[in-house]
Amino acid sequence: MTNPSDNKTVTAAMLVIGDEILSGRTKDANLPHFAEELGAMGIQMKEARVVPDIEDVIVGALNELRHAYTYVFTTGGIGPTHDDITADAIAKAFGVPIDHDPRAVAILEAHYPKGHLNEARLRMARIPDGAELIENPVSHAPGFHIGNVFVMAGVPVIARSMLESVRVKLVGGKPVQSRQVNARLAEGQIAEGLGNIQNTYPDVSIGSYPFYSKGNFGVSLVLRSTEEDQLAGAETDVIALIRSLGAEPIDRAALMQGEN
Repeated sequence: MTNPSDNKTVTAAMLVIGDEILSGRTKDANLPHFAEELGAMGIQMKEARVVPDIEDVIVGALNELRHAYTYVFTTGGIGPTHDDITADAIAKAFGVPIDHDPRAVAILEAHYPKGHLNEARLRMARIPDGAELIENPVSHAPGFHIGNVFVMAGVPVIARSMLESVRVKLVGGKPVQSRQVNARLAEGQIAEGLGNIQNTYPDVSIGSYPFYSKGNFGVSLVLRSTEEDQLAGAETDVIALIRSLGAEPIDRAALMQGEN
């Protein structure tokens, strides 16, 4: 990450492309990894969409996202088969031509044995005009970067390697910090007080996640913010709220084991 900005919010969206994700045949594993890694860099994942292998749908979603967020990361649809249409959709979204990129062709020629680089595999060298290549140290077929959009493979190990390759191109903002407070209370008991705390600290995102284990209701309250003082104040007020309701903050692992 270069030249981080400590004073601005840097956002991202993820566009997951593929009929196989929507059918349930393939489980997306990229979003959690990207959200965590980008968050640590001060880039907040704000939206994720899953779209089918339909060019106009991809174009429409991409154009909405790239104008709304600092960065967009796409995964899927850049392989050698007929349904790998992401590169064409990206080119259409940006209004630029697309063709076999000599740099990408050279990478594939160096990777495949002579005579094995067929027309299908050459599809992976089709790159929109003006795009920069993203290195793929796993299977070598490159992704690409155009404008604020980073186009990557859907296979998790390849997507993760590509993310590592583009870290130096990403400029992050203030990192998001989080605190977690757990209690043996039902959500209905804390809802009103928690809403008041949220109104007091608008720069803090407060999430309430109920669970039930061994006959006990419990709730995990997760507080997230880039502002340390706001985060600390909200945490103090959440603990005070829990105590006002006759409970104590507890370790969730202990609660799940039936302790405390």
